[in-house]
Amino acid sequence: MFSRDNWKEIFETIQKNKLRTFLSGFTVALGILIFVVLYGFGNGLINTFNEFFEDDATNTFYIFPGRTSMPYKGYKSNRQIEFDNSDIADIEESFPLFVEYISPRVDRSGLVKYKNESNNYTTRGVSEAYQFAEKTMIMKGRYLNQEDIKDKTKYAVIGRLVEKDLFKNENALGKYIDITGSAFKVIGVFQDDAGDDEERRIYIPYTTRQLIEKNTDKINQIVIGFKPEIGYTGAMTFERKLGDFIREKKFIDPNDQRGFFIRNVADQLKQNQQFAGVLQIIVGFVAFGTIIAGIIGISNIMVFVVKERTKEIGIRKALGATPKSVISTILLESVFITTISGIVGMILGVAMLSSLGDTLKDYFITNPFINMGTAIFATIVLIFFGGLAGYIPARRAARIKPIVALRDE
Repeated sequence: MFSRDNWKEIFETIQKNKLRTFLSGFTVALGILIFVVLYGFGNGLINTFNEFFEDDATNTFYIFPGRTSMPYKGYKSNRQIEFDNSDIADIEESFPLFVEYISPRVDRSGLVKYKNESNNYTTRGVSEAYQFAEKTMIMKGRYLNQEDIKDKTKYAVIGRLVEKDLFKNENALGKYIDITGSAFKVIGVFQDDAGDDEERRIYIPYTTRQLIEKNTDKINQIVIGFKPEIGYTGAMTFERKLGDFIREKKFIDPNDQRGFFIRNVADQLKQNQQFAGVLQIIVGFVAFGTIIAGIIGISNIMVFVVKERTKEIGIRKALGATPKSVISTILLESVFITTISGIVGMILGVAMLSSLGDTLKDYFITNPFINMGTAIFATIVLIFFGGLAGYIPARRAARIKPIVALRDE
């Protein structure tokens, strides 16, 4: 199979049949190329789902108040539910085995000024624990701490773009900014992987926000980080128990789904990963279909090639060639063309995916890629079946008697 004469004959055959060789190779290369690209798009889709949750901690509940839709224990329907500081303390006390950290959140928007610069920003009143929920990365200074919350300090931690907008090239640390009429000292500057919107926010102690608003104890929402070791099943149990606790405390009918809302990031992540996984399987099947199409294309071409060479096979057998040598020559030619074309298609597909990067992000495909092991495996599969596609008709032709083969038109 590896004799010099065989290879010389193969290259002479390829040289004489350029169009046939090109069509055979093109079918293989295109099949691998489409497989690699489609499979990479599937991985890019999964990247998009994962990136959506990457900015925030995944062991997190966000609890929002709503309006009741049912009367309950003497309370009318359409009642606005409100959260306050006592809810934070009660949850911590009632669920010590589940809660890792908890923070209130009070969002307000308003004009923020520094010297002659001003802009509207969202200010969030939070506790020190909120840093873990948002995965906030401090660039300069520090984040809020327990003393700030306790003392109701007028300290602010600003986003990177807030500093850029208001301070230009000046260092914001230690400077005072006017937040809707109140002066706050900048103690930290943060960055956030979620992008520009997050980096145009300002964090202040929630107790300070409440003090400014006539010393109220109301909060907009509650953010809870549960202990990762409880796992997904434990998180779902905690969500159910927490829901029952809030319904009982706020006098909400157990069947009322509108009194409050819990956004379980862990559950959303799992559901989205499952959905993305299903889409990846579908894309994988479509991609595998291109491999099948490529195999069928090779098979059809090889049937034609062997039929075209039937007379040649008859002459070779008449000159003493054994069926095995005839088959091995045709098989080697088929495998050689398939291998070269498959590698070219794989390299082009991988290069195409590498060049795309974030260009398809608007179509929910982020950094598409394919594991090289998967790409190589798909190429080997196509090479194997390409060889098989050449072997079957060659074996059939090699069994024909020389006199019959020489009569073939």
